[in-house]
Amino acid sequence: MNAFSGIPQGIDLRAEIDRLRKKRNAVILGHYYQTPEIQDLSDFVGDSLELSRKAAETDADVIAFCGVRFMAETAKILSPEKIVVLPDMDAGCSLEDSCPPAQFKAFREAHPDHIALSYINCSAEVKALSDIIVTSSSAEKILAQIPADQKIIFGPDKHLGGYLKRKLGRDMLLWPGVCIVHEAFSETELLKLKAQHPDAPIAAHPECPPYIIDHADYVGSTSGILDFAKTMPGDTLIVATEPHIIHQMQKAVPHKNFIGAPGADGNCNCNICPYMALNTMEKLYLALRDLQPRIEMDETLRLQAKKSLDRMLDMASGTVGQGDVGPRS
Repeated sequence: MNAFSGIPQGIDLRAEIDRLRKKRNAVILGHYYQTPEIQDLSDFVGDSLELSRKAAETDADVIAFCGVRFMAETAKILSPEKIVVLPDMDAGCSLEDSCPPAQFKAFREAHPDHIALSYINCSAEVKALSDIIVTSSSAEKILAQIPADQKIIFGPDKHLGGYLKRKLGRDMLLWPGVCIVHEAFSETELLKLKAQHPDAPIAAHPECPPYIIDHADYVGSTSGILDFAKTMPGDTLIVATEPHIIHQMQKAVPHKNFIGAPGADGNCNCNICPYMALNTMEKLYLALRDLQPRIEMDETLRLQAKKSLDRMLDMASGTVGQGDVGPRS
Protein backbone atom coordinates (compact mmCIF):
# COMPACT_ATOMS: atom_id res chain seq x y z
CA MET A 1 0.00 0.00 0.00
CA ASN A 2 1.05 3.59 -0.60
CA ALA A 3 1.65 4.89 2.93
CA PHE A 4 0.69 8.45 1.99
CA SER A 5 -2.63 7.79 0.28
CA GLY A 6 -3.70 4.25 1.08
CA ILE A 7 -3.65 3.37 -2.61
CA PRO A 8 -2.46 -0.17 -3.49
CA GLN A 9 0.93 -0.27 -5.19
CA GLY A 10 0.81 -0.85 -8.95
CA ILE A 11 -2.81 0.19 -9.33
CA ASP A 12 -3.89 1.36 -12.79
CA LEU A 13 -5.24 4.75 -11.75
CA ARG A 14 -6.84 5.55 -15.08
CA ALA A 15 -8.69 2.22 -15.17
CA GLU A 16 -9.78 2.57 -11.54
CA ILE A 17 -11.01 6.12 -12.09
CA ASP A 18 -13.06 4.90 -15.06
CA ARG A 19 -14.46 2.04 -12.95
CA LEU A 20 -15.43 4.38 -10.12
CA ARG A 21 -16.86 6.92 -12.58
CA LYS A 22 -19.34 4.26 -13.72
CA LYS A 23 -19.97 2.87 -10.23
CA ARG A 24 -20.71 6.30 -8.78
CA ASN A 25 -22.55 7.59 -11.87
CA ALA A 26 -20.08 10.46 -11.73
CA VAL A 27 -19.14 13.20 -14.17
CA ILE A 28 -15.52 14.41 -14.06
CA LEU A 29 -14.90 18.08 -14.79
CA GLY A 30 -11.42 19.30 -15.75
CA HIS A 31 -10.50 22.97 -15.85
CA TYR A 32 -8.18 24.19 -18.60
CA TYR A 33 -5.49 24.75 -15.96
CA GLN A 34 -5.34 21.10 -14.90
CA THR A 35 -2.55 18.76 -16.01
CA PRO A 36 -2.93 17.14 -19.45
CA GLU A 37 -3.59 13.69 -17.93
CA ILE A 38 -6.53 15.03 -15.91
CA GLN A 39 -7.86 17.03 -18.87
CA ASP A 40 -7.73 13.93 -21.08
CA LEU A 41 -9.78 11.74 -18.73
CA SER A 42 -12.39 14.43 -17.93
CA ASP A 43 -15.90 14.20 -19.33
CA PHE A 44 -15.85 17.96 -19.91
CA VAL A 45 -12.93 20.39 -20.13
CA GLY A 46 -13.51 24.13 -19.98
CA ASP A 47 -13.86 27.29 -17.91
CA SER A 48 -15.37 27.17 -14.44
CA LEU A 49 -18.97 28.27 -15.02
CA GLU A 50 -19.21 26.42 -18.31
CA LEU A 51 -18.24 23.20 -16.54
CA SER A 52 -20.72 23.67 -13.71
CA ARG A 53 -23.57 24.29 -16.13
CA LYS A 54 -22.71 21.25 -18.23
CA ALA A 55 -22.62 19.08 -15.12
CA ALA A 56 -26.00 20.42 -14.02
CA GLU A 57 -27.49 19.25 -17.31
CA THR A 58 -26.35 15.65 -16.80
CA ASP A 59 -28.10 12.91 -14.83
CA ALA A 60 -24.92 12.25 -12.83
CA ASP A 61 -25.22 11.63 -9.11
CA VAL A 62 -21.68 12.82 -8.40
CA ILE A 63 -19.61 15.72 -9.74
CA ALA A 64 -15.84 15.37 -9.35
CA PHE A 65 -14.51 18.88 -10.02
CA CYS A 66 -10.83 19.00 -10.90
CA GLY A 67 -10.36 22.70 -10.37
CA VAL A 68 -10.35 24.91 -7.30
CA ARG A 69 -12.73 25.34 -4.38
CA PHE A 70 -14.82 28.25 -5.64
CA MET A 71 -15.49 26.30 -8.86
CA ALA A 72 -16.71 23.26 -6.94
CA GLU A 73 -18.89 25.57 -4.85
CA THR A 74 -20.43 26.96 -8.03
CA ALA A 75 -21.20 23.43 -9.16
CA LYS A 76 -22.95 22.80 -5.83
CA ILE A 77 -24.91 26.05 -6.15
CA LEU A 78 -26.23 24.94 -9.54
CA SER A 79 -26.62 21.22 -8.64
CA PRO A 80 -27.67 21.04 -4.99
CA GLU A 81 -29.01 17.51 -5.39
CA LYS A 82 -25.67 16.14 -6.59
CA ILE A 83 -22.68 15.14 -4.47
CA VAL A 84 -19.78 17.44 -5.37
CA VAL A 85 -16.24 16.37 -4.51
CA LEU A 86 -12.97 18.26 -4.93
CA PRO A 87 -9.81 16.11 -5.05
CA ASP A 88 -7.98 18.48 -2.68
CA MET A 89 -9.94 20.89 -0.46
CA ASP A 90 -6.79 23.01 -0.12
CA ALA A 91 -7.09 23.90 -3.83
CA GLY A 92 -8.06 27.50 -3.25
CA CYS A 93 -7.57 30.70 -5.23
CA SER A 94 -5.59 33.84 -4.49
CA LEU A 95 -8.52 35.97 -5.69
CA GLU A 96 -10.92 34.23 -3.33
CA ASP A 97 -8.40 34.51 -0.49
CA SER A 98 -7.95 38.24 -1.15
CA CYS A 99 -11.63 38.95 -0.49
CA PRO A 100 -12.75 37.75 2.97
CA PRO A 101 -16.56 37.93 3.19
CA ALA A 102 -16.60 40.02 6.40
CA GLN A 103 -14.31 42.64 4.87
CA PHE A 104 -16.28 42.69 1.63
CA LYS A 105 -19.54 43.12 3.57
CA ALA A 106 -18.07 46.07 5.48
CA PHE A 107 -16.82 47.60 2.21
CA ARG A 108 -20.30 47.28 0.71
CA GLU A 109 -21.88 48.87 3.77
CA ALA A 110 -19.44 51.79 3.52
CA HIS A 111 -20.67 52.44 -0.05
CA PRO A 112 -24.45 51.91 0.10
CA ASP A 113 -25.09 53.71 -3.19
CA HIS A 114 -22.94 51.22 -5.13
CA ILE A 115 -23.99 47.90 -6.61
CA ALA A 116 -21.48 45.05 -6.45
CA LEU A 117 -20.27 43.20 -9.53
CA SER A 118 -18.12 40.28 -8.45
CA TYR A 119 -15.89 38.16 -10.64
CA ILE A 120 -16.84 34.50 -10.38
CA ASN A 121 -13.45 33.79 -8.77
CA CYS A 122 -14.81 34.38 -5.26
CA SER A 123 -16.36 32.39 -2.41
CA ALA A 124 -20.03 31.48 -2.16
CA GLU A 125 -20.28 33.96 0.72
CA VAL A 126 -19.02 36.82 -1.46
CA LYS A 127 -21.37 35.74 -4.27
CA ALA A 128 -24.22 35.98 -1.76
CA LEU A 129 -23.12 39.53 -0.87
CA SER A 130 -22.99 40.56 -4.55
CA ASP A 131 -25.65 41.87 -6.91
CA ILE A 132 -24.33 40.35 -10.13
CA ILE A 133 -21.60 37.80 -10.82
CA VAL A 134 -19.54 38.30 -13.98
CA THR A 135 -17.09 36.18 -15.93
CA SER A 136 -14.27 37.49 -18.06
CA SER A 137 -16.40 36.86 -21.15
CA SER A 138 -19.69 38.29 -19.86
CA ALA A 139 -18.52 41.37 -17.94
CA GLU A 140 -18.62 43.80 -20.88
CA LYS A 141 -22.14 42.83 -21.90
CA ILE A 142 -23.37 43.16 -18.33
CA LEU A 143 -21.72 46.55 -17.80
CA ALA A 144 -23.32 47.81 -21.02
CA GLN A 145 -26.74 47.20 -19.45
CA ILE A 146 -26.02 49.12 -16.24
CA PRO A 147 -26.85 52.86 -16.35
CA ALA A 148 -23.78 55.06 -16.69
CA ASP A 149 -24.61 56.97 -13.50
CA GLN A 150 -24.90 53.83 -11.38
CA LYS A 151 -21.97 53.56 -8.99
CA ILE A 152 -20.25 50.17 -9.06
CA ILE A 153 -17.97 48.14 -6.82
CA PHE A 154 -15.95 45.58 -8.80
CA GLY A 155 -14.12 42.77 -7.08
CA PRO A 156 -12.09 40.86 -6.30
CA ASP A 157 -9.75 41.19 -9.34
CA LYS A 158 -8.35 44.70 -9.67
CA HIS A 159 -6.68 43.88 -13.00
CA LEU A 160 -9.88 42.63 -14.67
CA GLY A 161 -11.74 45.60 -13.19
CA GLY A 162 -9.03 48.00 -14.33
CA TYR A 163 -9.08 46.56 -17.83
CA LEU A 164 -12.85 47.08 -18.00
CA LYS A 165 -12.51 50.63 -16.63
CA ARG A 166 -9.99 51.54 -19.30
CA LYS A 167 -11.82 49.86 -22.16
CA LEU A 168 -15.34 50.99 -21.33
CA GLY A 169 -14.66 54.25 -19.52
CA ARG A 170 -16.62 53.14 -16.46
CA ASP A 171 -15.66 54.54 -13.08
CA MET A 172 -15.66 51.66 -10.61
CA LEU A 173 -14.36 51.12 -7.11
CA LEU A 174 -11.95 48.20 -7.36
CA TRP A 175 -11.30 45.61 -4.68
CA PRO A 176 -7.49 45.14 -4.53
CA GLY A 177 -7.25 41.41 -5.30
CA VAL A 178 -4.97 39.77 -7.88
CA CYS A 179 -4.39 36.35 -9.41
CA ILE A 180 -0.89 35.26 -8.42
CA VAL A 181 -0.52 33.31 -11.69
CA HIS A 182 -1.23 36.25 -14.00
CA GLU A 183 0.67 38.64 -11.73
CA ALA A 184 3.82 36.57 -12.29
CA PHE A 185 4.29 37.46 -15.95
CA SER A 186 7.31 39.66 -16.69
CA GLU A 187 7.04 42.53 -19.17
CA THR A 188 10.80 42.52 -19.74
CA GLU A 189 10.88 38.80 -20.51
CA LEU A 190 7.74 39.08 -22.66
CA LEU A 191 9.40 41.76 -24.79
CA LYS A 192 12.50 39.58 -25.17
CA LEU A 193 10.29 36.71 -26.34
CA LYS A 194 8.41 38.99 -28.71
CA ALA A 195 11.72 40.10 -30.22
CA GLN A 196 12.50 36.45 -30.98
CA HIS A 197 9.06 35.97 -32.58
CA PRO A 198 8.14 39.38 -34.01
CA ASP A 199 5.26 38.05 -36.11
CA ALA A 200 3.63 36.09 -33.28
CA PRO A 201 0.59 37.74 -31.69
CA ILE A 202 0.17 37.80 -27.93
CA ALA A 203 -3.06 36.55 -26.35
CA ALA A 204 -3.62 37.56 -22.72
CA HIS A 205 -6.22 36.95 -20.05
CA PRO A 206 -7.68 40.17 -18.57
CA GLU A 207 -6.50 39.03 -15.12
CA CYS A 208 -3.02 40.09 -16.30
CA PRO A 209 -1.58 43.43 -15.15
CA PRO A 210 -1.77 46.42 -17.54
CA TYR A 211 1.92 46.11 -18.48
CA ILE A 212 1.10 42.73 -20.06
CA ILE A 213 -2.33 43.67 -21.45
CA ASP A 214 -0.82 46.69 -23.23
CA HIS A 215 1.26 44.35 -25.43
CA ALA A 216 -1.55 41.91 -26.23
CA ASP A 217 -3.12 41.53 -29.65
CA TYR A 218 -6.06 39.66 -28.13
CA VAL A 219 -7.50 39.92 -24.61
CA GLY A 220 -10.15 37.45 -23.50
CA SER A 221 -11.28 34.59 -21.29
CA THR A 222 -9.50 31.26 -21.33
CA SER A 223 -12.09 29.89 -23.76
CA GLY A 224 -11.75 33.03 -25.85
CA ILE A 225 -7.97 32.63 -26.02
CA LEU A 226 -8.46 29.02 -27.14
CA ASP A 227 -10.83 30.14 -29.89
CA PHE A 228 -8.35 32.83 -30.96
CA ALA A 229 -5.62 30.18 -31.20
CA LYS A 230 -7.82 28.12 -33.51
CA THR A 231 -8.76 30.98 -35.84
CA MET A 232 -5.69 33.24 -35.97
CA PRO A 233 -3.99 33.26 -39.38
CA GLY A 234 -0.40 32.80 -38.18
CA ASP A 235 1.33 29.67 -36.94
CA THR A 236 2.83 30.91 -33.64
CA LEU A 237 1.06 32.38 -30.60
CA ILE A 238 2.44 33.72 -27.32
CA VAL A 239 0.01 32.79 -24.54
CA ALA A 240 -0.23 34.94 -21.39
CA THR A 241 -2.34 32.79 -19.10
CA GLU A 242 -1.81 29.59 -17.12
CA PRO A 243 0.20 27.38 -19.50
CA HIS A 244 -1.85 24.18 -19.18
CA ILE A 245 -4.38 25.69 -21.65
CA ILE A 246 -1.71 25.04 -24.29
CA HIS A 247 -2.56 21.33 -24.10
CA GLN A 248 -6.01 22.04 -25.56
CA MET A 249 -4.51 24.33 -28.20
CA GLN A 250 -2.08 21.65 -29.32
CA LYS A 251 -4.90 19.12 -29.56
CA ALA A 252 -7.12 21.49 -31.54
CA VAL A 253 -4.49 22.84 -33.97
CA PRO A 254 -1.39 20.59 -33.74
CA HIS A 255 0.32 22.30 -36.69
CA LYS A 256 0.63 25.58 -34.76
CA ASN A 257 3.27 26.59 -32.23
CA PHE A 258 2.26 27.89 -28.79
CA ILE A 259 4.68 29.57 -26.41
CA GLY A 260 3.84 30.33 -22.79
CA ALA A 261 4.57 33.92 -21.77
CA PRO A 262 7.55 33.97 -19.41
CA GLY A 263 7.84 34.91 -15.78
CA ALA A 264 10.70 36.81 -14.21
CA ASP A 265 12.97 33.77 -14.52
CA GLY A 266 12.51 33.68 -18.30
CA ASN A 267 10.26 30.63 -18.46
CA CYS A 268 6.59 29.89 -17.82
CA ASN A 269 7.04 27.39 -14.99
CA CYS A 270 6.42 30.02 -12.32
CA ASN A 271 3.03 30.71 -13.95
CA ILE A 272 1.64 27.25 -13.24
CA CYS A 273 -1.20 27.68 -10.74
CA PRO A 274 -0.05 26.10 -7.47
CA TYR A 275 -3.66 25.57 -6.35
CA MET A 276 -4.70 23.75 -9.53
CA ALA A 277 -1.56 21.62 -9.21
CA LEU A 278 -2.81 20.20 -5.89
CA ASN A 279 -5.25 17.99 -7.78
CA THR A 280 -3.64 14.74 -8.87
CA MET A 281 -4.74 11.43 -10.35
CA GLU A 282 -4.27 9.79 -6.94
CA LYS A 283 -6.46 12.36 -5.19
CA LEU A 284 -9.12 12.11 -7.90
CA TYR A 285 -9.20 8.34 -7.44
CA LEU A 286 -9.59 8.73 -3.66
CA ALA A 287 -12.30 11.38 -4.06
CA LEU A 288 -14.34 9.04 -6.25
CA ARG A 289 -13.67 6.06 -4.01
CA ASP A 290 -14.52 7.78 -0.72
CA LEU A 291 -16.80 10.60 -1.97
CA GLN A 292 -14.60 12.94 0.06
CA PRO A 293 -13.65 15.74 0.41
CA ARG A 294 -17.19 16.91 -0.25
CA ILE A 295 -18.59 20.39 -0.81
CA GLU A 296 -21.36 21.11 1.70
CA MET A 297 -23.38 24.32 1.69
CA ASP A 298 -26.12 25.84 3.79
CA GLU A 299 -29.26 26.13 1.68
CA THR A 300 -29.88 29.76 2.61
CA LEU A 301 -26.35 30.66 1.49
CA ARG A 302 -26.75 28.63 -1.70
CA LEU A 303 -29.94 30.44 -2.70
CA GLN A 304 -28.44 33.86 -1.93
CA ALA A 305 -25.37 33.07 -4.03
CA LYS A 306 -27.52 31.67 -6.83
CA LYS A 307 -29.41 34.97 -7.16
CA SER A 308 -26.29 36.82 -8.32
CA LEU A 309 -25.40 33.98 -10.72
CA ASP A 310 -28.94 33.97 -12.13
CA ARG A 311 -28.79 37.72 -12.74
CA MET A 312 -25.61 37.24 -14.76
CA LEU A 313 -27.23 34.54 -16.88
CA ASP A 314 -30.31 36.70 -17.42
CA MET A 315 -28.15 39.60 -18.60
CA ALA A 316 -25.49 37.70 -20.54
CA SER A 317 -27.25 34.81 -22.25
CA GLY A 318 -26.23 36.32 -25.60
CA THR A 319 -22.57 35.49 -24.96
CA VAL A 320 -23.17 31.90 -26.07
CA GLY A 321 -20.05 30.47 -27.69
CA GLN A 322 -17.90 33.45 -26.68
CA GLY A 323 -16.45 31.99 -23.52
CA ASP A 324 -17.75 30.52 -20.34
CA VAL A 325 -21.43 31.51 -20.45
CA GLY A 326 -23.50 28.84 -22.19
CA PRO A 327 -27.10 28.77 -23.37
CA ARG A 328 -29.76 29.20 -20.73
CA SER A 329 -31.50 26.01 -19.66
